[in-house]
Order: sequence, then C-alpha cells, then structure tokens
Amino acid sequence: MPSSYLHCFFFVALLLSEVCGNRVGDSGRYPLVVSTWPFVEAVRAAWTAVDHGLSAVDAVVEGCSACEELRCDGTVGPGGSPDENGETTIDALVMDGVMMEVGAVAAMKYVKDGIKAAKLVMQHTQHTLLVGEPASAFAISMGLPGPTNLSSPESINKWTKWKEDLCQPNFRKNVLSVDSCGPYHPKDTANSCAQANPVGTIESSPARVGLHSHDTIAMAVIDKMGFIAVGTSTNGAAFKIPGRVGDGPIAGSSAYADNDVGACGATGDGDVMMRFLPCYQVVESMRRGMEPKLAAEDAILRIAQKYPDFVGALFAVNKEGEHAGACHGWTFQYSVRSMEMEEVEVFTVRPSTVSMST
Repeated sequence: MPSSYLHCFFFVALLLSEVCGNRVGDSGRYPLVVSTWPFVEAVRAAWTAVDHGLSAVDAVVEGCSACEELRCDGTVGPGGSPDENGETTIDALVMDGVMMEVGAVAAMKYVKDGIKAAKLVMQHTQHTLLVGEPASAFAISMGLPGPTNLSSPESINKWTKWKEDLCQPNFRKNVLSVDSCGPYHPKDTANSCAQANPVGTIESSPARVGLHSHDTIAMAVIDKMGFIAVGTSTNGAAFKIPGRVGDGPIAGSSAYADNDVGACGATGDGDVMMRFLPCYQVVESMRRGMEPKLAAEDAILRIAQKYPDFVGALFAVNKEGEHAGACHGWTFQYSVRSMEMEEVEVFTVRPSTVSMST
C-alpha cells in the first residue's frame, strides 16, 4: 500500500481517537522540536512549520534547511569543512518514524540543499541512500538548484592554511608518503600491535574532531498528530579523505525514529559512532522501558568503553515528549521548543553526565 494511503489511515485513526476523547495532542505535549547544539534559528524554523500544521517530516526539512542556509558553525551546508582536495561535500538524512521510510544522500557535490535532496530520495525512489555525483545529478533532475560550487572563501582559506601546515592533522594511518601531503602508500604493519591494548580498549590517534571541526545538526520533530520524524545535515569532517561518508546519512547512527517509541539524534566523531548505531540502540532501549536519560547515557558509555578518547553526544526523546542528552569528550548542548516554552531553550550536558527535562 502506498505510504500516502497509510498516512491517511493513521490520520483517520487519530480522528476516531479524538471522538472518543483520547486525542494525542490533548496533553499539550505536542508539537515538540529537539535539535543538537544551540542551533536556535533552525529550531525556530521547524517550530514555526509544525505549529502551523506541517507534518513532522516537513518541519524537519524546514529546520535543517534553515541550518544549511545559515551554515551553522561552518559544519552544516555549503562553504565549510573542505576535504583533502579542498572540496566541500554534503551528507543528509530524513526518516519518517511512522512508515520507517528513509531518504539520504552522501558525499554529494554541487547541490547545497542536502536535507531537501534526502527528502527527494525518500519521496521519489525505492532506495534509501544515494551517493556522490550521481546523487547530485538525481537531486538536480528532481528540481533542486545546481550545479553549484559548494566552496567558499572561508573553506578555501582553511584548506590553504592546512596545506601550508603540511596537511596536518589528517585522517591517514599506517602510511608513508614522499612528503606530508602525499601521495600515500601503505606502511608494513605486519608486526604492529598498536591497534588495541591488553584490556580491549582501542588507542585513538590525536583528536581531529572538535566543536568547530565536525558538527551535525540532528533534529527530531513530533507534530500535532503525534507523528515523529528525524533529519540530519552536515558537510562532514574537515580534511577528510575524499569519498569519506560519516554517520550523518546512516539511519540508526546519526538519527533514528520510531513512532511507537521516540527518537534520537547524534553528533561527534561519526567514524567511531557509526560502528555502534547509537541512535538505534537508544530507541530500542526506550522501547524496552528505559527512560531517555538512561538510554542516552547507556549508548554513549558503550562507545566509551571501547574508545575512551572518542568525542560524541546525542539526545533522546520519547513518545511522551521527555528528552535528555548524554556526551563524552566535550560539553554538549541541545535545543528544545515545546508547547510549554515561550522560546527555544538550550540544555547543557557535561561530559559523563546527563541533562534531562523536568
């Protein structure tokens, strides 16, 4: 059955519930918008959309689009985070928690509207993820503007300085090169035991991920009907190896939503976090009855047990609208707008602690 018909089915079911005096929104919990970081303008855009009756999916697109336009922290949208070749590429995802449909794009060049491209993948294909230049061609064929140069004077200057600093830091390991900027060749590691230590934790290389070198907007929206959606957008890690895809467009890693349970959004070292699917874990923990605070903390601590030097954070929100955050390696902030709030509020989470709504 087409998803549009199923959405209509859910809508009718909720209307019948309202007749019986059980309408989802009667509690005043919805709508609700939650986002990583103090991306206040993005949350306002999503709130305006959902408060005017737009669906959770459309509100997520509006919110993440606002962040792309504003180039939040230089790590969302065009004009930031150049790769080793000086190019900016975009990863994005949107997920409908009712139908469990996902659309995503990764390593997309020449198209600045990442979240809108992701929605087009969800709407007009039976695929989940399109990558690289073919993703760009698809987005343009579906009506998005392009081709567009995604670099900016700021990103080019950042890349130029990095080259002058002998291409350090970078994401290479176990390689040799003629000079610091390549070309690179494998180094013999047959006798190396440097990957893991005796207690089973993994040694990390010097930190390359920080507050302004790799952020993702991950946003969750519960609309007036109680439907849940999530979305993400990022231009990835600065000076990444060309072709790298982080956790941003990976459902279950950067974000996840299930209308029966709740949602999660994540940010941080995507190369590490995507190995654990933390947002999928958070939602499944809440499904088993764990409150958002404990679900978020548990997911973060599982990663930290294996990667004690990793940097990352996430928020969790359940179907009742209760939300919490957890982080490791940095101080994390997430933004919320709910029916009880006059304006967007920013919650601060300290490393190894959890902040929870009251």
